Amino acid sequence: MTRLIEVLISLAIVAALFVIGGFLLPSHRHIEQSVETNRKMTIVYDTINSFARFQQWNVLPLHDPAMDIKISGPKSGPGAQLDYSSDERSVGSGSWKLVDSVPGKSVTYEITNNEPGTNKITTFKLEPTGRGAVKRNVRITQTYDVDYGMNLFGRYAGMYVSGGMGDRMKMSLSRLSNMLAAVPNFDYTELSKDDPSRAPSIVERPAANLLLVSTTVERNNDVVERTMKNNMQWIDKVMKANNLEADGPVRVITNEFGSDTYSFDLAQPVRKKSGAGDAKDENKDVAAAKDQEAETDKVADADEAPAPAGKLSIKLEGPVEHVYEEPARVAMVPFSGHMANMPKVRDALRAWVLTQGLETAGRPYESWDAGIEKGFIDEGEFRVYWMLR
Repeated sequence: MTRLIEVLISLAIVAALFVIGGFLLPSHRHIEQSVETNRKMTIVYDTINSFARFQQWNVLPLHDPAMDIKISGPKSGPGAQLDYSSDERSVGSGSWKLVDSVPGKSVTYEITNNEPGTNKITTFKLEPTGRGAVKRNVRITQTYDVDYGMNLFGRYAGMYVSGGMGDRMKMSLSRLSNMLAAVPNFDYTELSKDDPSRAPSIVERPAANLLLVSTTVERNNDVVERTMKNNMQWIDKVMKANNLEADGPVRVITNEFGSDTYSFDLAQPVRKKSGAGDAKDENKDVAAAKDQEAETDKVADADEAPAPAGKLSIKLEGPVEHVYEEPARVAMVPFSGHMANMPKVRDALRAWVLTQGLETAGRPYESWDAGIEKGFIDEGEFRVYWMLR
């Protein structure tokens, strides 16, 4: 009996110490981690103010790659929400809800999960940093706050929050920094600062028949302009021979923009002139004089796969090629000014695409809406396109 009383007294002392210790522990915990990036503030803010790339930088999906994730609410800003559910007991289910955002300043999320505590809030604070008057870098500081109230077990759990949530924050910020480093460092909001309607957007591009000439030239504006005009003469010749007309502005498709050379395709969308028949029908005399060549073409055509609906039959000359372009979903941004700015505009458009959680595919190109000559002065009007995956 004496031994039982001793055991009970020991348990009471332990319980008392547990309660006293719990009350001495803080009922609120605050931790923070920071990382620095040299990306533009716009890129950093837009990335964090949306769930578009959340799964690429946050470590949450790493705990269970098979977890079910659902994103709801607006595309970005307050109200956007990510809900997750996992069969892993250590992960369970929960959500991240974007509750507040201040452009270029901060983004705040409300977190719900199966860990102890209530009122779980994490805020990403953005601060321009760097030497001199111009701050070129951005410090991203993530804070995490949680309340335990009178929950003594929660207060004890709070002793390990730095090693749990703190380590996850540190790893997520490192992944975020690495992901941002792959985004072209151009502020795409500059393209529409005077006119919001000129902001990047996603559009559906219709199918098109293109006549194009490929070339590689010295990176010299005079050389590029002269080459474009010469190549356009070849395209005009093929258009005339096939009774075609322009089906939109001429395009320049960039293959490689090197330090010394520029490789590109000059492309002209074309269509049959209204009421025009096939070019072969309108040149019967020429076709009759080349019977053998026509027979060879027929054999070659029979061996080829059927042409897509809408693809024209065009007889080519010189360096001109014919390409049928399928419909596609593309990113587009308009631009006014000199063609020398095109590399920056293309990079800015790609930065915007990546920030939206999308990926580019193929080669970028621009339509020269005001023609070739005006493109080489400040009166150029362009629309820059990049196909999406």
